[in-house]
Amino acid sequence: MPDRPAHSSLGTPFIELQSVDSTNNYALSLVHAGLAQAGTAVFAHEQVAGKGQRGKSWASAPGKSLSLSLIIDPSPVDSTRQFWLSACVAVAACRFLSARTHNEFSIKWPNDLYWQDRKAGGILIESVIGSSDSGTAVWKWAVAGIGINVNQADFPEELTNAVSLLQLTGKEQSPAGLARELCAAIETEWTDLLGFGFERVFSEFNRLLYKKDQPARFRLGNRNFTAVIKGVNTRGEIMIEHGIESHYRVGEIQLVPGT
Repeated sequence: MPDRPAHSSLGTPFIELQSVDSTNNYALSLVHAGLAQAGTAVFAHEQVAGKGQRGKSWASAPGKSLSLSLIIDPSPVDSTRQFWLSACVAVAACRFLSARTHNEFSIKWPNDLYWQDRKAGGILIESVIGSSDSGTAVWKWAVAGIGINVNQADFPEELTNAVSLLQLTGKEQSPAGLARELCAAIETEWTDLLGFGFERVFSEFNRLLYKKDQPARFRLGNRNFTAVIKGVNTRGEIMIEHGIESHYRVGEIQLVPGT
């Protein structure tokens, strides 16, 4: 792969597409073609086959959603600490939404943006891992995908807990304009993390964690149970208490929506 161009601020350049299958797919295609520039933002007015966690889809009608992917150079961070970037993006997006709507948002583990018990958006980080000359793993690229419901007045019946910024504020907003502002918010958090370490971001992630210190319903295999969310550890594992304290990686356990 050719040497990457010099770093620029997140959101520069800003690629604006009318329609795309997935902004993450588009961004990853730039990476794999050797054309990626750190900081590049890919925004689409319409996304027809967006990607969510655990293979879920995230589609958006024209002008209704913020569909954004950022190409990030994560190489200053060890490849075993990928949760650092995920937490950084989640904290930035959550605080951004709270400021824009004057409502309190939270982060539903592992990657959803919630207002009360309703989902306003989600995050998906996809990484490209390579190896150094010595054979150790190197985190070469990360694509941070963010989807946010912006101008939906209503949702399909199956999306029982979705919410949009329009429903919260009563005002339509420019998804592209919001995307540019969100790039700047993530840039600030990422720069602080690289300069001062993970402690502040980690503390803020746990402060914003959905249902922290409250009981919630979980699904483990084919079994559902109730446990108290105690927090998330530095590896991104959720810590729960149900008689004993346990911790689980992403994909091992699911927090049941609406609980």
